Amino acid sequence: MTEYIPIEPRRLPEPMAMLRLLKPITWFPPMWAFLCGIVSSGASFSGHWGLILLGLILTGPIVCGMSQAANDWCDRHVDTINEPDRPIPSGRIPGKWGLWIACAMSVLSLLVGYQLGPWGLLATVFGVLAAWAYSAEPLRLKTSGWWGPGLVGLCYEGLPWFTGAAVLSAGAPDWRIILLAGLYALGAHGIMTLNDFKATEGDRQLGINSLPVTLGSDRAARLACWIMGVPQGAIIALLILWDRPVFAAIIAALLAAQFWAMRVMLTDPKARAPWYNATGVSMYVSGMMISAIALRGLL
Repeated sequence: MTEYIPIEPRRLPEPMAMLRLLKPITWFPPMWAFLCGIVSSGASFSGHWGLILLGLILTGPIVCGMSQAANDWCDRHVDTINEPDRPIPSGRIPGKWGLWIACAMSVLSLLVGYQLGPWGLLATVFGVLAAWAYSAEPLRLKTSGWWGPGLVGLCYEGLPWFTGAAVLSAGAPDWRIILLAGLYALGAHGIMTLNDFKATEGDRQLGINSLPVTLGSDRAARLACWIMGVPQGAIIALLILWDRPVFAAIIAALLAAQFWAMRVMLTDPKARAPWYNATGVSMYVSGMMISAIALRGLL
């Protein structure tokens, strides 16, 4: 008979598990939006490369990484059902290390944000507070299928865009920059709704009222498509109004391609949502940069 030897629980987190906790794949959207803000500001890049690099590190690895660590800590019970192989429920990040990492990175975010001046610091404070409001009790806005995706869309697309423009121009961005950043942030609500499909079962069991849970897969997917499409239609109209017809035409072509991808996705929303995130969302974020370039020539 083989003698059972208990496995000693880990006392320190695995380095690779810590990296996975910060989810590098999620850093791209806010870093891209920050770049869009920089481009749209119309300011010269010359002499600002250090500031730009610091802003990219802040929006991606630091603030976004912090938000992922905070979310995983607050979601450790949900992940036991949905994704038990994640760093915290699997034990590769033991004890309260997940919480400590998230808190330490919150402090680091504020310290780095301070280096970007008053507008950078203000945006960082908002981003840190939003990350905890999304994940942690008593607010835990992620339990709402409306407030949760809206807040994430704002912090992934709108806030970094605003920050990039404000930091490089050393002041409040032009109202047209704020308007387009806000429209793209609104459309990102639909992207976040599609992202919720992967956790539907655990969300249902633990009372997280995502739109796929409350509306069902088909209705939630259709609503997400409308939320993604309508703001882009408004942006096309605005670019035409601002005498940027070529840029408007390019974004219209990208939106038409997204409509095709949406039709494919709607044949089986739950199974095809990840596919859409790799196709339709890529076209969505491409349109963001095209809009930023259009603004740069306008301001």
